[in-house]
Amino acid sequence: MLQTFERAALEAGKAIMDVFKAGCTAAKKADNSPVTIADERAERIILEHLRTDFPDIPVIAEESVAAGIVPDIGASFFLVDPLDGTREFVDRRPEFTVNIAYITDGHPMAGIVLAPALGVAFLGENGNAEKLFIDADFRVEQRLPINVRFASEERTALASRSHDSPQTARFLAEQAISECRNIGSSLKFCLLAEGEADVYPRFTRTMEWDTAAGDAVLRAAGGSTVTLDGQPLTYGKTRQAHDCDFANPDFISWGGSAR
Repeated sequence: MLQTFERAALEAGKAIMDVFKAGCTAAKKADNSPVTIADERAERIILEHLRTDFPDIPVIAEESVAAGIVPDIGASFFLVDPLDGTREFVDRRPEFTVNIAYITDGHPMAGIVLAPALGVAFLGENGNAEKLFIDADFRVEQRLPINVRFASEERTALASRSHDSPQTARFLAEQAISECRNIGSSLKFCLLAEGEADVYPRFTRTMEWDTAAGDAVLRAAGGSTVTLDGQPLTYGKTRQAHDCDFANPDFISWGGSAR
């Protein structure tokens, strides 16, 4: 399955970078979030790969959902965010990513996060996680195994560049975090997975396609993502009384530090 994810993400990443280099404007979706032609092109590419190789597994993809295309899901399905960090993309920051994840029984079992402008990708499945280095022709140059780190007393947190909150500041103070780095997109999960930081608290709204791929990589590298009651964050959340389908509650992602 990860081979399909890798091919789809690399092809989508190349299409995204073609648009990035040429420049483009963003439109607004119904929820007031930005969307570009790069989002739409990348999603078409990814969906074609997934439907060809796994025709019986439903796909929940961000732009399709925005267009009202929401297939019924069973125990297993894909979650796709073709361009996570569209604000970073529009603002010409390189932190945007391509996210593809496979969900079974509510758990993220496999995922890829590609940062095409940075030339890196992160894969995770079955307790094994890798960092991939990508060349200018979107070929994999090198693969390295990655794992979360065991934190010392000097702990580093990651926070959203575009969605900070007072709750985040309180959490950092309560946890005696010595350093906090702001970064966009699902790369926050990946930095935890490769041992570059210790915790990522999120107290503002996310959707499942925003988090699933990075969460899969993090869990494969030895980390965890839990809700505020300490339970693992799950996926496939529909018919929620308090929010729309596939919306996440607040959560905290941990590397190897004490929970």
